[in-house]
Amino acid sequence: MRRIEVFVAGAQKGGTTTMHAYLRQHPALSPPSQKELHVFYNEALDWFRPADIQIDRFYGAEDEGRMRFDATPIYSFWQPSLRRIRAYNPDAKLIFLFRDPFARAWSHWCMEYARGADTMPFAKAIREGRRRMSPQDPLGQAMRVYSYVERGYYARQVIRALSLFPRENLLFLKSEDFAYDHMATLNRIADFLRIDAFSYMSELRENARPAVAYPSVPTMADRALVQAELAQDIAAFACLTGLDVREWDGTVDMPALPVAAE
Repeated sequence: MRRIEVFVAGAQKGGTTTMHAYLRQHPALSPPSQKELHVFYNEALDWFRPADIQIDRFYGAEDEGRMRFDATPIYSFWQPSLRRIRAYNPDAKLIFLFRDPFARAWSHWCMEYARGADTMPFAKAIREGRRRMSPQDPLGQAMRVYSYVERGYYARQVIRALSLFPRENLLFLKSEDFAYDHMATLNRIADFLRIDAFSYMSELRENARPAVAYPSVPTMADRALVQAELAQDIAAFACLTGLDVREWDGTVDMPALPVAAE
């Protein structure tokens, strides 16, 4: 049975939708019939049985000789996912796209607010709103939706990946570098996968933020809170990956959106 060979495993709101749009255009890569398969974090599946039967139907028979890939960004965060991927394909190659964790948290909240999954203002959601996630239910729906700050513990995710896969099978990238020079990032991926370089493609911007009125904008106090919470983890993340994360210190422009009328 053929296996998925490449996973874009995270992080959510880090640019994985745009990454998928580029990858699907490479002749050596085979995309699934939908952008995110949502298989390896699905707690409703029987993980004592092979997952092939749920996966193979997402790929066409005509993709012989091409590398199958899946871009589901929750995999890096969801604790059992990488272990399940290793059991499915221990030789898989994994790509991780990490974004400034505060900007990521804000974008994540905007998505949940726009879809009606969270009505709590952002400032409250990253403070007392975190109590909605129970330590007794780490794989529950609340953890999927409200984990604005929790998903920013990147070092934990990297350590988990390194404990399961050879370092040469892991590629750690920054969303900011991808946005600044998408072709340079794509060709790093081509080298990593040992495929031909990507042909030049114009810059894409997929998965734009919904144009709705949001009840708040992020503040410097919000950023300071998230940075203080994650400071030690992000320092460890930089050491583990070798990535330069100095631009995550808040000196870049704050994300902002119109405030909803009261």
